[in-house]
Amino acid sequence: MKKVFALALAMLMVLSLAVGCGGTGTTGTGTGDSAGEEATGSVYYLNFKPEQDGAWQKLAADYTAKTGVPVTVVTAASGTYETTLGAEIAKDEPPTLFQVNGPNGLKNWVDYCYDLSGSPVAGELTSDSFALKSADGALCGIGYVIESYGIIANKTLLAQAGYAVEDIASFADLKKVAEDITARKDELGFAAFSSTGMDSSSDWRFKTHLANLPIYFEYQADGINSTETIKGDFLDNYRQIFDLYINNSTCAPAELSAKTVDDSRNEFLAGEAVFFQNGSWEYGALTAEGAYTDDDLAMIPIYVGAGDEAKQGLCTGTENYWCVNKNASEADIKATLDFMYWCVTSDEGTAALANEMGFVIPFKGAAESPNLFVKQDAAMTAEGKVPVSWNFTTMPSEEWKNMLGTALTAYAADQSDANWDAVVKAFVDNWAAEYALLNG
Repeated sequence: MKKVFALALAMLMVLSLAVGCGGTGTTGTGTGDSAGEEATGSVYYLNFKPEQDGAWQKLAADYTAKTGVPVTVVTAASGTYETTLGAEIAKDEPPTLFQVNGPNGLKNWVDYCYDLSGSPVAGELTSDSFALKSADGALCGIGYVIESYGIIANKTLLAQAGYAVEDIASFADLKKVAEDITARKDELGFAAFSSTGMDSSSDWRFKTHLANLPIYFEYQADGINSTETIKGDFLDNYRQIFDLYINNSTCAPAELSAKTVDDSRNEFLAGEAVFFQNGSWEYGALTAEGAYTDDDLAMIPIYVGAGDEAKQGLCTGTENYWCVNKNASEADIKATLDFMYWCVTSDEGTAALANEMGFVIPFKGAAESPNLFVKQDAAMTAEGKVPVSWNFTTMPSEEWKNMLGTALTAYAADQSDANWDAVVKAFVDNWAAEYALLNG
């Protein structure tokens, strides 16, 4: 299937009349307001983030009511964005706005990207570091959200177990607390970790977000920010944190293959577990309808026993870059650029991004987020803790992630050295093979 998809994608790229981020970058008024004008264009946004679907639908409807410009938001199911984009981009009415996850993701879609250089939305960026450029220097993508992830803790349950978040400042601390809670699970009435679900809705937390940690520490040790061949020097650290999750959980490790991200979240919401690995995007779900207050929650770093843990912060960065489809009509490109500009400059747009979606956006008009986890990340950074960068954007392919996820799932069911060797092989050998395919 991979080869069929790649061939179809290659044929589509050949049919494209222009290459390499075409367009002048001057289309679009940047006003986001078509009042008094006839709306001739439309927007089709293929959204990457299922957890924000409802908020995007509402924001799109508000914009249409304000301007008369039709905005359609379609959200890809978790883990299916690349294949969904491949199918949608081939249609007669393809997305006008889509996203890539970084430099490697851009390589698959660069021939569809409009050059955003000089556009009003690009002019709102607070830093060039959020501008994703092609090899020839064209501005193909704009980072639109900065997020943090780590281990979300229920401070109330943690206190019932006799601990505070301040007691956890290293992997050794985390292990001690988790294993003590497990030893007293029946007495306490809750587990240490919510389920480490390896269903496709959930496994991205471990084959991507958790897998970022051994990549980050290897890059730090070698002074690099990408590589053709990963060595796997920190995979023992990866194993010990994964082991801690799956052996101190709400369920037996053999049950994890069927556990979803909703299962994991719901266990945490129900007070069945103290810890839940996830990100700042979960804040709304965890505090909705008074489920939890800020006093109940905290986010701590994912400690794996590597680096200077005393100075380790949350994992903070972006894999979300907006791209405009250069093959859309001029009217639709203009409408899309106007919608993007309105989202990141208007009171309505920035409030929705901050309050409803919990985003920190790297634009000049950003509203302050009420998100507790965002504030904690800022506080840690101000204290001198170093955020763990998002290096999973350098993972060579979605297929690499999927093969790693399969190996992790098998290992969770049977934690043998042979099964861990298969994880290492999926991590190291498949990295080199997939990188060669991507860059061949």
